[in-house]
Amino acid sequence: MTEKLYYQDSHQKEFTAQVIACEWDEKRKLYGVVLDRTCFFPEEGGQYADSGILQGIPVEDVQEQDGTVIHYTKKQFTEGTEINGCIDFEERFSKMQQHTGEHIISGLVRRHFGYDNVGFHLGRELVTMDFNGSFTREQLQMVEQKANEAVVANIAVCVSYPSREELAQMDYRSKKELSGQVRIVTVPGYDVCACCAPHVKHTGEIGLIRLIDAARHKGGTRVTMVCGFRALADYQMKEDNILEISRLLSAKPYETAEAVKRLQREIQQGKDKLFRLQSRYLDQKLKEQNYLLFEDELDKNAARRFVDTGMRSYDGICGIFLGNDHQGYQYILGSQHKNLRDFLKDFHERFPGKGGGKPEMVQGTVTASCQEIMAYLSETQCH
Repeated sequence: MTEKLYYQDSHQKEFTAQVIACEWDEKRKLYGVVLDRTCFFPEEGGQYADSGILQGIPVEDVQEQDGTVIHYTKKQFTEGTEINGCIDFEERFSKMQQHTGEHIISGLVRRHFGYDNVGFHLGRELVTMDFNGSFTREQLQMVEQKANEAVVANIAVCVSYPSREELAQMDYRSKKELSGQVRIVTVPGYDVCACCAPHVKHTGEIGLIRLIDAARHKGGTRVTMVCGFRALADYQMKEDNILEISRLLSAKPYETAEAVKRLQREIQQGKDKLFRLQSRYLDQKLKEQNYLLFEDELDKNAARRFVDTGMRSYDGICGIFLGNDHQGYQYILGSQHKNLRDFLKDFHERFPGKGGGKPEMVQGTVTASCQEIMAYLSETQCH
Protein backbone atom coordinates (compact mmCIF):
# COMPACT_ATOMS: atom_id res chain seq x y z
CA MET A 1 0.00 0.00 0.00
CA THR A 2 1.14 3.52 -0.77
CA GLU A 3 2.20 5.70 2.17
CA LYS A 4 -0.18 8.67 1.96
CA LEU A 5 1.78 11.73 2.96
CA TYR A 6 -1.28 13.98 2.57
CA TYR A 7 -2.70 12.36 5.70
CA GLN A 8 0.44 13.19 7.67
CA ASP A 9 0.57 16.81 6.49
CA SER A 10 -2.08 18.20 4.16
CA HIS A 11 0.17 21.21 3.44
CA GLN A 12 3.18 19.25 2.19
CA LYS A 13 3.97 20.24 -1.38
CA GLU A 14 7.09 18.25 -2.37
CA PHE A 15 8.38 14.75 -1.68
CA THR A 16 10.80 12.08 -2.84
CA ALA A 17 9.71 8.51 -3.45
CA GLN A 18 10.81 5.22 -4.93
CA VAL A 19 9.18 3.83 -8.07
CA ILE A 20 7.57 0.51 -7.11
CA ALA A 21 5.96 -0.23 -10.48
CA CYS A 22 5.36 1.43 -13.85
CA GLU A 23 3.09 -0.27 -16.37
CA TRP A 24 1.46 0.82 -19.62
CA ASP A 25 -2.32 1.35 -19.36
CA GLU A 26 -3.73 0.52 -22.78
CA LYS A 27 -7.13 2.05 -22.04
CA ARG A 28 -5.77 5.38 -20.84
CA LYS A 29 -2.76 5.38 -23.21
CA LEU A 30 -0.63 6.42 -20.21
CA TYR A 31 1.87 4.85 -17.84
CA GLY A 32 0.56 3.96 -14.40
CA VAL A 33 3.27 4.83 -11.87
CA VAL A 34 3.13 3.36 -8.36
CA LEU A 35 5.35 4.96 -5.69
CA ASP A 36 6.14 3.85 -2.17
CA ARG A 37 4.75 7.17 -0.91
CA THR A 38 3.02 10.23 -2.34
CA CYS A 39 1.54 13.67 -1.67
CA PHE A 40 -0.93 13.27 -4.56
CA PHE A 41 -4.52 12.81 -3.39
CA PRO A 42 -6.43 10.60 -5.89
CA GLU A 43 -9.89 11.21 -7.29
CA GLU A 44 -12.09 10.28 -4.35
CA GLY A 45 -14.73 11.55 -1.94
CA GLY A 46 -16.53 13.74 -4.45
CA GLN A 47 -13.48 15.70 -5.61
CA TYR A 48 -11.04 15.48 -8.51
CA ALA A 49 -7.44 14.33 -8.17
CA ASP A 50 -4.45 16.53 -7.38
CA SER A 51 -2.30 17.67 -10.28
CA GLY A 52 1.44 18.32 -10.36
CA ILE A 53 4.66 16.78 -11.64
CA LEU A 54 6.86 13.73 -11.13
CA GLN A 55 10.51 14.40 -12.04
CA GLY A 56 9.30 17.37 -14.11
CA ILE A 57 6.69 15.28 -15.99
CA PRO A 58 3.01 16.36 -15.63
CA VAL A 59 0.73 13.95 -13.78
CA GLU A 60 -2.37 13.51 -15.94
CA ASP A 61 -4.57 11.73 -13.36
CA VAL A 62 -4.36 10.01 -9.97
CA GLN A 63 -6.49 7.02 -8.94
CA GLU A 64 -6.52 4.61 -6.00
CA GLN A 65 -6.98 0.84 -6.21
CA ASP A 66 -7.10 -1.24 -3.02
CA GLY A 67 -4.96 1.24 -1.09
CA THR A 68 -2.42 1.73 -3.89
CA VAL A 69 -2.19 5.21 -5.43
CA ILE A 70 -1.52 5.19 -9.18
CA HIS A 71 -0.11 8.26 -10.92
CA TYR A 72 -0.72 8.41 -14.68
CA THR A 73 1.94 10.07 -16.83
CA LYS A 74 3.08 10.10 -20.45
CA LYS A 75 6.61 9.03 -19.49
CA GLN A 76 7.80 5.66 -18.26
CA PHE A 77 9.82 5.54 -15.03
CA THR A 78 12.30 2.80 -14.16
CA GLU A 79 11.33 0.62 -11.22
CA GLY A 80 13.54 1.05 -8.18
CA THR A 81 14.65 4.60 -9.01
CA GLU A 82 14.09 7.52 -6.66
CA ILE A 83 12.18 10.48 -8.09
CA ASN A 84 10.93 13.86 -6.92
CA GLY A 85 7.30 14.85 -6.88
CA CYS A 86 5.52 18.18 -6.45
CA ILE A 87 1.79 18.86 -6.28
CA ASP A 88 0.05 22.00 -7.52
CA PHE A 89 -0.44 23.36 -4.01
CA GLU A 90 -2.51 26.37 -5.09
CA GLU A 91 -5.06 23.94 -6.48
CA ARG A 92 -4.78 21.64 -3.44
CA PHE A 93 -5.25 24.51 -0.99
CA SER A 94 -8.32 25.73 -2.88
CA LYS A 95 -9.84 22.24 -2.68
CA MET A 96 -9.11 22.06 1.05
CA GLN A 97 -10.84 25.43 1.52
CA GLN A 98 -13.92 24.19 -0.35
CA HIS A 99 -14.05 20.76 1.31
CA THR A 100 -13.62 22.02 4.86
CA GLY A 101 -16.22 24.71 4.16
CA GLU A 102 -18.60 21.98 3.01
CA HIS A 103 -18.12 20.15 6.32
CA ILE A 104 -19.12 23.25 8.27
CA ILE A 105 -22.18 23.94 6.09
CA SER A 106 -23.34 20.30 6.17
CA GLY A 107 -22.85 20.10 9.93
CA LEU A 108 -24.86 23.26 10.51
CA VAL A 109 -27.66 22.09 8.22
CA ARG A 110 -27.86 18.78 10.04
CA ARG A 111 -27.89 20.43 13.46
CA HIS A 112 -30.48 23.12 12.70
CA PHE A 113 -32.76 21.33 10.20
CA GLY A 114 -32.00 17.62 10.47
CA TYR A 115 -31.23 17.29 6.74
CA ASP A 116 -28.52 14.99 5.41
CA ASN A 117 -25.97 15.82 2.75
CA VAL A 118 -26.79 13.11 0.19
CA GLY A 119 -24.58 14.36 -2.64
CA PHE A 120 -21.35 16.31 -2.88
CA HIS A 121 -19.30 17.44 -5.85
CA LEU A 122 -16.18 19.56 -5.70
CA GLY A 123 -15.57 20.91 -9.19
CA ARG A 124 -12.84 23.17 -10.52
CA GLU A 125 -15.04 26.25 -10.15
CA LEU A 126 -18.00 25.44 -7.88
CA VAL A 127 -19.03 23.13 -5.06
CA THR A 128 -22.50 21.60 -4.95
CA MET A 129 -24.16 19.97 -1.94
CA ASP A 130 -27.43 18.05 -2.20
CA PHE A 131 -29.63 18.08 0.90
CA ASN A 132 -32.77 15.99 1.41
CA GLY A 133 -34.87 18.96 2.47
CA SER A 134 -35.82 22.50 1.50
CA PHE A 135 -34.78 25.91 2.83
CA THR A 136 -36.03 29.46 2.84
CA ARG A 137 -33.68 32.22 1.75
CA GLU A 138 -33.50 33.42 5.34
CA GLN A 139 -32.55 29.96 6.61
CA LEU A 140 -29.65 29.70 4.17
CA GLN A 141 -28.48 33.19 5.11
CA MET A 142 -28.45 32.08 8.75
CA VAL A 143 -26.37 28.99 7.86
CA GLU A 144 -23.94 31.13 5.87
CA GLN A 145 -23.60 33.59 8.76
CA LYS A 146 -22.85 30.86 11.30
CA ALA A 147 -20.40 29.17 8.91
CA ASN A 148 -18.39 32.37 8.62
CA GLU A 149 -18.45 32.72 12.40
CA ALA A 150 -16.70 29.33 12.48
CA VAL A 151 -14.07 30.70 10.09
CA VAL A 152 -13.43 33.74 12.29
CA ALA A 153 -13.09 31.49 15.36
CA ASN A 154 -10.07 29.82 13.65
CA ILE A 155 -10.89 26.41 15.12
CA ALA A 156 -8.36 23.59 14.82
CA VAL A 157 -9.59 20.86 12.43
CA CYS A 158 -9.04 17.45 14.04
CA VAL A 159 -8.44 14.10 12.34
CA SER A 160 -8.81 10.83 14.25
CA TYR A 161 -8.92 7.09 13.61
CA PRO A 162 -11.28 5.69 16.26
CA SER A 163 -11.55 2.02 17.09
CA ARG A 164 -14.73 0.15 16.22
CA GLU A 165 -15.86 0.44 19.84
CA GLU A 166 -15.22 4.19 19.89
CA LEU A 167 -16.88 4.64 16.49
CA ALA A 168 -20.01 2.85 17.70
CA GLN A 169 -20.40 5.51 20.40
CA MET A 170 -19.88 8.46 18.06
CA ASP A 171 -22.51 10.59 16.31
CA TYR A 172 -20.96 11.33 12.92
CA ARG A 173 -22.03 11.95 9.32
CA SER A 174 -21.37 9.45 6.55
CA LYS A 175 -22.89 9.11 3.07
CA LYS A 176 -22.21 5.36 2.78
CA GLU A 177 -21.58 2.19 4.74
CA LEU A 178 -17.95 2.03 5.82
CA SER A 179 -15.62 -0.91 6.41
CA GLY A 180 -12.07 -1.09 7.72
CA GLN A 181 -10.41 1.82 9.50
CA VAL A 182 -12.60 4.92 9.43
CA ARG A 183 -11.04 8.38 9.25
CA ILE A 184 -13.02 11.01 11.16
CA VAL A 185 -12.65 14.73 10.45
CA THR A 186 -13.98 16.97 13.22
CA VAL A 187 -14.61 20.70 13.27
CA PRO A 188 -15.35 21.06 16.99
CA GLY A 189 -18.76 22.53 17.63
CA TYR A 190 -19.80 22.23 13.99
CA ASP A 191 -19.27 18.85 12.34
CA VAL A 192 -18.07 15.28 12.80
CA CYS A 193 -17.80 13.38 9.51
CA ALA A 194 -16.16 10.30 8.02
CA CYS A 195 -13.97 11.67 5.22
CA CYS A 196 -10.93 10.61 3.23
CA ALA A 197 -9.86 14.01 1.82
CA PRO A 198 -7.21 16.49 3.00
CA HIS A 199 -8.46 19.55 4.90
CA VAL A 200 -7.08 22.82 6.18
CA LYS A 201 -5.53 22.77 9.65
CA HIS A 202 -7.58 25.67 11.05
CA THR A 203 -10.92 27.04 9.91
CA GLY A 204 -9.41 30.51 9.47
CA GLU A 205 -7.61 29.17 6.38
CA ILE A 206 -10.96 28.65 4.65
CA GLY A 207 -11.58 32.35 4.20
CA LEU A 208 -15.01 33.57 3.15
CA ILE A 209 -17.77 30.95 2.81
CA ARG A 210 -20.38 32.05 0.29
CA LEU A 211 -23.61 30.25 -0.65
CA ILE A 212 -24.32 31.56 -4.13
CA ASP A 213 -27.32 29.51 -5.26
CA ALA A 214 -29.99 27.06 -4.10
CA ALA A 215 -32.35 25.13 -6.36
CA ARG A 216 -34.78 22.23 -6.06
CA HIS A 217 -33.14 18.92 -6.87
CA LYS A 218 -34.62 15.41 -6.65
CA GLY A 219 -37.09 16.34 -3.93
CA GLY A 220 -34.51 18.27 -1.94
CA THR A 221 -32.19 21.22 -2.47
CA ARG A 222 -28.91 21.60 -4.34
CA VAL A 223 -26.84 24.34 -2.73
CA THR A 224 -23.92 25.86 -4.63
CA MET A 225 -20.99 27.25 -2.66
CA VAL A 226 -17.57 28.86 -3.09
CA CYS A 227 -14.96 29.41 -0.39
CA GLY A 228 -11.73 31.29 0.09
CA PHE A 229 -10.01 32.55 -3.04
CA ARG A 230 -12.83 31.19 -5.19
CA ALA A 231 -15.29 33.31 -3.18
CA LEU A 232 -13.03 36.34 -3.70
CA ALA A 233 -12.91 35.68 -7.46
CA ASP A 234 -16.70 35.28 -7.53
CA TYR A 235 -17.11 38.58 -5.67
CA GLN A 236 -14.70 40.40 -7.99
CA MET A 237 -16.44 39.04 -11.10
CA LYS A 238 -19.85 40.13 -9.82
CA GLU A 239 -18.50 43.53 -8.78
CA ASP A 240 -17.08 44.05 -12.28
CA ASN A 241 -20.46 43.19 -13.75
CA ILE A 242 -22.32 45.53 -11.40
CA LEU A 243 -19.94 48.39 -12.19
CA GLU A 244 -20.37 47.85 -15.94
CA ILE A 245 -24.17 47.68 -15.58
CA SER A 246 -23.99 50.83 -13.44
CA ARG A 247 -22.06 52.60 -16.20
CA LEU A 248 -24.43 51.47 -18.95
CA LEU A 249 -27.51 52.54 -16.99
CA SER A 250 -25.95 55.77 -15.66
CA ALA A 251 -26.94 54.68 -12.17
CA LYS A 252 -25.05 54.27 -8.93
CA PRO A 253 -24.01 50.64 -8.21
CA TYR A 254 -26.50 50.26 -5.35
CA GLU A 255 -29.30 51.63 -7.59
CA THR A 256 -28.77 49.24 -10.53
CA ALA A 257 -31.63 46.88 -9.61
CA GLU A 258 -34.16 49.73 -9.56
CA ALA A 259 -32.68 51.11 -12.79
CA VAL A 260 -33.12 47.72 -14.49
CA LYS A 261 -36.74 47.53 -13.31
CA ARG A 262 -37.35 51.00 -14.74
CA LEU A 263 -35.76 49.95 -18.03
CA GLN A 264 -37.92 46.81 -18.13
CA ARG A 265 -41.04 48.93 -17.69
CA GLU A 266 -39.96 51.23 -20.52
CA ILE A 267 -39.22 48.26 -22.81
CA GLN A 268 -42.63 46.73 -22.05
CA GLN A 269 -44.32 50.04 -22.78
CA GLY A 270 -42.46 50.15 -26.10
CA LYS A 271 -43.55 46.58 -26.91
CA ASP A 272 -47.16 47.43 -26.07
CA LYS A 273 -47.06 50.49 -28.32
CA LEU A 274 -45.47 48.51 -31.14
CA PHE A 275 -48.14 45.80 -30.77
CA ARG A 276 -50.91 48.38 -31.05
CA LEU A 277 -49.37 50.03 -34.13
CA GLN A 278 -48.73 46.71 -35.88
CA SER A 279 -52.24 45.50 -35.02
CA ARG A 280 -53.72 48.61 -36.65
CA TYR A 281 -51.58 47.97 -39.73
CA LEU A 282 -52.73 44.33 -39.90
CA ASP A 283 -56.37 45.27 -39.31
CA GLN A 284 -56.14 47.58 -42.32
CA LYS A 285 -54.74 44.72 -44.41
CA LEU A 286 -57.74 42.58 -43.46
CA LYS A 287 -60.13 45.41 -44.40
CA GLU A 288 -58.41 45.42 -47.80
CA GLN A 289 -59.00 41.63 -47.90
CA ASN A 290 -55.30 40.82 -47.80
CA TYR A 291 -55.33 37.43 -46.10
CA LEU A 292 -51.79 36.37 -46.95
CA LEU A 293 -48.86 38.55 -45.89
CA PHE A 294 -45.08 38.36 -46.19
CA GLU A 295 -43.25 40.57 -43.69
CA ASP A 296 -39.64 40.86 -42.58
CA GLU A 297 -40.59 40.88 -38.92
CA LEU A 298 -43.60 41.51 -36.73
CA ASP A 299 -44.59 41.04 -33.12
CA LYS A 300 -45.56 37.37 -32.88
CA ASN A 301 -48.69 38.16 -30.87
CA ALA A 302 -49.80 40.69 -33.49
CA ALA A 303 -49.16 38.13 -36.25
CA ARG A 304 -51.19 35.46 -34.44
CA ARG A 305 -54.01 37.97 -33.88
CA PHE A 306 -54.00 38.75 -37.61
CA VAL A 307 -54.39 35.05 -38.51
CA ASP A 308 -56.97 34.38 -35.79
CA THR A 309 -59.10 37.31 -36.93
CA GLY A 310 -58.68 36.72 -40.66
CA MET A 311 -59.57 33.02 -40.62
CA ARG A 312 -62.97 33.84 -39.12
CA SER A 313 -64.00 35.96 -42.12
CA TYR A 314 -62.35 34.02 -44.95
CA ASP A 315 -63.11 30.61 -46.44
CA GLY A 316 -59.52 29.86 -47.46
CA ILE A 317 -56.27 29.98 -45.55
CA CYS A 318 -55.29 33.15 -43.75
CA GLY A 319 -51.57 33.24 -43.19
CA ILE A 320 -48.52 35.30 -42.42
CA PHE A 321 -44.89 34.53 -43.30
CA LEU A 322 -42.19 36.32 -41.33
CA GLY A 323 -38.64 36.42 -42.72
CA ASN A 324 -37.08 36.66 -46.16
CA ASP A 325 -36.26 34.59 -49.23
CA HIS A 326 -32.61 34.19 -48.21
CA GLN A 327 -33.03 32.97 -44.62
CA GLY A 328 -36.46 31.41 -44.91
CA TYR A 329 -39.75 32.10 -43.18
CA GLN A 330 -41.62 31.41 -40.00
CA TYR A 331 -45.29 30.98 -40.71
CA ILE A 332 -48.66 30.97 -38.95
CA LEU A 333 -51.62 29.65 -40.93
CA GLY A 334 -55.28 29.46 -39.94
CA SER A 335 -58.51 28.21 -41.52
CA GLN A 336 -61.96 27.26 -40.33
CA HIS A 337 -62.74 25.29 -43.47
CA LYS A 338 -59.54 23.39 -44.35
CA ASN A 339 -57.62 20.77 -42.40
CA LEU A 340 -54.23 22.44 -42.15
CA ARG A 341 -52.47 19.38 -40.76
CA ASP A 342 -53.29 17.61 -44.03
CA PHE A 343 -52.21 20.72 -45.94
CA LEU A 344 -48.79 20.71 -44.25
CA LYS A 345 -48.01 17.18 -45.44
CA ASP A 346 -48.14 18.25 -49.09
CA PHE A 347 -46.69 21.69 -48.38
CA HIS A 348 -43.50 20.32 -46.83
CA GLU A 349 -43.13 17.64 -49.46
CA ARG A 350 -42.72 20.57 -51.82
CA PHE A 351 -40.68 22.88 -49.58
CA PRO A 352 -38.09 22.04 -46.88
CA GLY A 353 -39.18 22.86 -43.36
CA LYS A 354 -41.30 21.60 -40.53
CA GLY A 355 -44.47 22.55 -38.77
CA GLY A 356 -47.40 21.33 -36.74
CA GLY A 357 -50.42 22.28 -34.73
CA LYS A 358 -54.16 21.79 -34.77
CA PRO A 359 -56.32 21.23 -37.88
CA GLU A 360 -57.50 24.85 -37.71
CA MET A 361 -54.15 26.52 -36.99
CA VAL A 362 -50.52 25.51 -37.63
CA GLN A 363 -47.12 27.15 -37.43
CA GLY A 364 -43.60 26.26 -38.46
CA THR A 365 -40.68 27.17 -40.71
CA VAL A 366 -40.13 26.87 -44.44
CA THR A 367 -37.26 27.47 -46.85
CA ALA A 368 -38.61 28.92 -50.09
CA SER A 369 -39.09 32.24 -51.83
CA CYS A 370 -42.18 34.40 -51.52
CA GLN A 371 -42.99 33.82 -55.22
CA GLU A 372 -42.65 30.03 -54.88
CA ILE A 373 -44.98 29.93 -51.88
CA MET A 374 -47.51 32.21 -53.55
CA ALA A 375 -47.41 30.09 -56.73
CA TYR A 376 -47.94 26.89 -54.74
CA LEU A 377 -50.92 28.31 -52.86
CA SER A 378 -52.39 29.49 -56.15
CA GLU A 379 -51.87 26.06 -57.76
CA THR A 380 -53.56 24.25 -54.91
CA GLN A 381 -56.34 26.86 -54.79
CA CYS A 382 -55.65 27.45 -51.11
CA HIS A 383 -55.81 31.20 -51.49
